[in-house]
Amino acid sequence: MLAKKATTTICLVFVVTILNAQGPEKGWKNLFDGKSFTGWKKLAGTAEYKIEDGAIVGITVPSSPNTFLVTEEEYGDFIVEMDVRLEDTTINSGVQFKSQYDSAGREGKGLVYGYQFELDPSSRKWTGGIYDESRRGWLYPLTFNPKGQSAFKHGVYNKIRIESIGNTIKTWVNGTLTGYLVDTLTEEGFIALQVHSIGKPEQVGKKMYWKNIRIKVANLKPKAIPKEMYVVNLIPNSLTKYEIKNGWQLLFDGNSTKGWRSAGSDSFPSKGWEIKDGTINVLPFNGGESANGGDIVTRDQYGAFDLSFEFKYAAGANSGVKYFVTLAEDSKGSAIGLEYQILDDKLHPDAKAGRDGNRTLASLYDLIKANKQERFLRPVGQWNHGRIVVYPNNLVEHYLNGIKVVEYERGSQAFRDLVAISKYKVWPNFGEAPKGHILLQDHGSAVSFRSIKLKTLK
Repeated sequence: MLAKKATTTICLVFVVTILNAQGPEKGWKNLFDGKSFTGWKKLAGTAEYKIEDGAIVGITVPSSPNTFLVTEEEYGDFIVEMDVRLEDTTINSGVQFKSQYDSAGREGKGLVYGYQFELDPSSRKWTGGIYDESRRGWLYPLTFNPKGQSAFKHGVYNKIRIESIGNTIKTWVNGTLTGYLVDTLTEEGFIALQVHSIGKPEQVGKKMYWKNIRIKVANLKPKAIPKEMYVVNLIPNSLTKYEIKNGWQLLFDGNSTKGWRSAGSDSFPSKGWEIKDGTINVLPFNGGESANGGDIVTRDQYGAFDLSFEFKYAAGANSGVKYFVTLAEDSKGSAIGLEYQILDDKLHPDAKAGRDGNRTLASLYDLIKANKQERFLRPVGQWNHGRIVVYPNNLVEHYLNGIKVVEYERGSQAFRDLVAISKYKVWPNFGEAPKGHILLQDHGSAVSFRSIKLKTLK
C-alpha cells in the first residue's frame, strides 16, 4: 500500500513538472517570470521599472521622454495576453508590439516606434485603440468603436489581448473587441511596456502594473468576433472577407473608372482626371471650379450609408466629397450637395471665408465648422482618412483621421436655419433628398483619392 502511494506521488510530481514546463496552457510562453527582468531591457527614457508581487511596475519620473521596457526577442505573428492596471486616470500608457528601436533617433537619445495597444484611463476612454508610436499617430481610435470604450475598468486588473496574424491586428479588453486594423507596414518587432512622459509635477511617481504576460506564436487561431465591427483597412482599394460579409463595397477599384461618370454627362470626363498607381486624381488647372474635367459622381445613388475614403492634396488645394447630390439643380460650376470639405487650411483663402471657419477641412461646407485639433491632421502630401456616416434617422457625422469633427441632423430646424443663412438658401429643401450620388469635386487643384468604400445602413 505504501509503495502504491509513493508511485502515485511520483506520478503527480511528474505531471505537475510537465505542466509547469509547458506554461499555463499548451503553446503559450511566459514573457515575464514574475521575479526578474530576464529577457527584457529598458530603452529611450529614464522612467523606473521594478517588480512587486509578481507584477512589473512602471513609475513615472520628471523630465523623461516615453520610456519602454522591451523584450530582447522579436516576434512576427503572435497572440499576446496580459493583465494591466493603471493607478491614476491622469496618466497614459501602452503596450508596444511589432516595434523597433532607432538608436540615432531624437538626436542620438534613441527612439522607439511602432504599433501600440493604447492604455488610456482618462474620460476619453480609448483603451484598446491602436496607435502608431513616433510614426503615423492614431490608426484606430475608439471613436471607431464606441461600444468598446466601456470595456476598461479603473482601479483593477484588466485582461488585454493582442492578435497580430498576417496583416491583421485585433485588440481586446476584458473579452470585448476594441480594435480591428489591417496593415502591412511592419512584419515583426519587439513587445514593450510603456511609461509615458508626464507634464505636471503631481504626475510624478504614478504607477502602472503588468502581470501574467504570455505569448503564443504557433497554431494561432483568431478569436471569434462580433458583426458590425468597423475595420480600418490600410491596404489600398481592398476589402477583407469580414468587410464584404458585412455589406461593404468598393466604389473605386484602383484601376478603372467603373461606377463613375461625369456630373454633366453619362460618360467619364475625357480630361482633368487620371487613374494612376491605385489612385483617382484631380489634375491641377489654375484652381478653377469644374473648369477642366468637371466633377465626377457615382452612377448609383445612396440614402443612409457609411462612407470611408482616403485623400491627399497638394499645397493650397481645394476639393470636396459631396453627398445627396441629385443633379436636379440648375447650377453653374460644381454640382450641388452636402459637402465634406477638402482644403489646405493654411494656404487656401477659402479657409477664412464663410462664417467662423465653416469652409475649413472636414467641415460641412458653408454650414458647420469641423471641430478638429492640429495634432490629428496629416501634412500636405500625406494620406488622410475621411469618413461620412448618414444614419437612417438622418443623423450625420464627419470624421477626419478617426476623430469625429462634425455632427448634425439633416432636415432638423437647426439644419434648416443654417441653410437659410448660407449660399444654399436659393435651393428649396437643400440637402434633404432621400438619396443621391456621391461626388468627387474638381476644383482645379491636385487632389488624390483611394480606398473609397461604402456600406448601406438600414
